[in-house]
Amino acid sequence: MATAYIVDAVRTAGGRRGGKLAGVHPVDLGAAVFDAIADRNQFDTKAIDDVITGCVSQGGQQTMDLGRNAVLASKLPDSIPAVTIDRQCGSSQQAMMFAAQAVMSGTQDIVLASGIESMTRVPMGSVATLFMKEGLGNYKSPRLEEKFPGIMFSQFAGAEMIVKKHGFTKDDLDAFALASHQRAKAATEAGHFKNEIVGIEVETPEGKELHLVDEGIRFDATMESISSVKLLQEGGSITAATSSQICDGASAALIVSEQALKDHGLTPRARIHHISVTAGDPIIMLEEPLFATEKALKKAGIKIEDIDAYEVNEAFAPVPLAWLKYLGASHDRLNVHGGAIALGHPLGASGTKLMATLLGVLDAKGGKYGLQTMCEGGGQANVTIIERL
Repeated sequence: MATAYIVDAVRTAGGRRGGKLAGVHPVDLGAAVFDAIADRNQFDTKAIDDVITGCVSQGGQQTMDLGRNAVLASKLPDSIPAVTIDRQCGSSQQAMMFAAQAVMSGTQDIVLASGIESMTRVPMGSVATLFMKEGLGNYKSPRLEEKFPGIMFSQFAGAEMIVKKHGFTKDDLDAFALASHQRAKAATEAGHFKNEIVGIEVETPEGKELHLVDEGIRFDATMESISSVKLLQEGGSITAATSSQICDGASAALIVSEQALKDHGLTPRARIHHISVTAGDPIIMLEEPLFATEKALKKAGIKIEDIDAYEVNEAFAPVPLAWLKYLGASHDRLNVHGGAIALGHPLGASGTKLMATLLGVLDAKGGKYGLQTMCEGGGQANVTIIERL
């Protein structure tokens, strides 16, 4: 089977809800990261076989094949096709996996995997709630209701279930959230994000500026400030401070074959060592990365100790905490430059976003293997293992 290589991965700096990226159309966010891939890698972009774009909230400004519209708005040739996919929060990680599968199968040589999500302009859940409000039905069918009676699948409920199941305290969650902000602050101040962030020109009260710093980082975070945030539900343990931040952003990764490396003089940053996706309990929902990673490591013939850095999406603090506990993994290697609690979680854009950061962490550490996984709606999880070159 052919090998799939990652040549480059980029992302926008995260924008808070109603923040600096709120004035940018999601199509234009996507076009910006596509342009960056073209500018940073000197090759004939007409050779791109396909663009695969992840997006969760495919409504309003993010409809009509968002990925294709971003291609048309970018400097890429209009001849490049694109498709938009939804595997919930793992959408752009799945885009990378589809891209890798296309390359490994030999059917395509250059595929641009990407993700776009403006959570300001198309709020989370709005594509379901707006239809329900108009009397156009619910996503839960009669047969689904029969199988799961009275259950409205909720990531918040699932996160609280993980807290109880794995015996975490609120202090555990708060301490993890504080570490996320501290790591993101340290990475920002050390310039670790410079190679992965694409500047977006935005309007501010002071005039135009390039948005280059993740807007959600609390540079002055303390245990006291985090622990004082009110609970999301009475009797629970999770707060907004121990949850991923609503975020606007886009990201992209260039996946190519060995032949494309030779034909276009491209230099790979990593090769894709393993890809897999699994599914489990849709009610607790967010626990699947634990079991997906265990299966992936076994299939890849690698132990957790062999992985130099891992990105486990911080949808809620108990998810990576449970992952660490279950796998016996080291917190020192987890989300080294901070995670979604500090940097934001732009839903469908988070997969390729995390890959951009994972590559940067491996470069900074001089590491060999990196692993990325993400909890997803429906009780699913993707796992990608890469080898830095």
